[in-house]
Amino acid sequence: MHTVVVRVWLPDRPGALGQVASRIGSVKGDVLAIEILEVGGGRVIDELVVALSDDTLVDLMVNEVHAIDGVSVEHVRPIEGGHSDAGLLALSMAAEVAEADASERLRVVVESVARLTESEWAMVVGGSDVLAAWGDVPNADFVSSLIAGRSHLADPHAASGDLFWADLPHAGAWLAAGRPDRPIHERERIRLDLFARVVDPLLA
Repeated sequence: MHTVVVRVWLPDRPGALGQVASRIGSVKGDVLAIEILEVGGGRVIDELVVALSDDTLVDLMVNEVHAIDGVSVEHVRPIEGGHSDAGLLALSMAAEVAEADASERLRVVVESVARLTESEWAMVVGGSDVLAAWGDVPNADFVSSLIAGRSHLADPHAASGDLFWADLPHAGAWLAAGRPDRPIHERERIRLDLFARVVDPLLA
């Protein structure tokens, strides 16, 4: 069995998701989970967890879904780490932070953020110091300037397609992560904000 996450854009109309599920079923795919990432402008962005009998069917499934009028596939990736539900993954990682020794919590947080957001890098910054980092992180002052430059906007995240960030006020810090290979959507940002709110008091 080969399990993948399929991110699709579809029209916000009755039956559109059913059409997608039907096309997936036509290649013997089984939809295991559905998460709505974003809704607006007459479009819905959904993330589906799909089980296929083998990996050779992925391209066929994508072609079938693309054949539906108004539907496009943004991204397909294999499931890693055994979690098909992003909400459960976030809770699991928050529990790992709570159970870690105080001296290890920053490391666990930054690694968890990278995994939760599927980013290429992640860091926690306090003042002018990088307190923990994962991956090839950019200059912290540069990232801080980007965040500050968008903070006055009605929706500051909307102007940052490849950058996650969240405040850690109890810890006197902030965290950021970068994922340049595909867009970041509203529900992913909300999930990270909630994760940050849970772990922040544990870092204080």
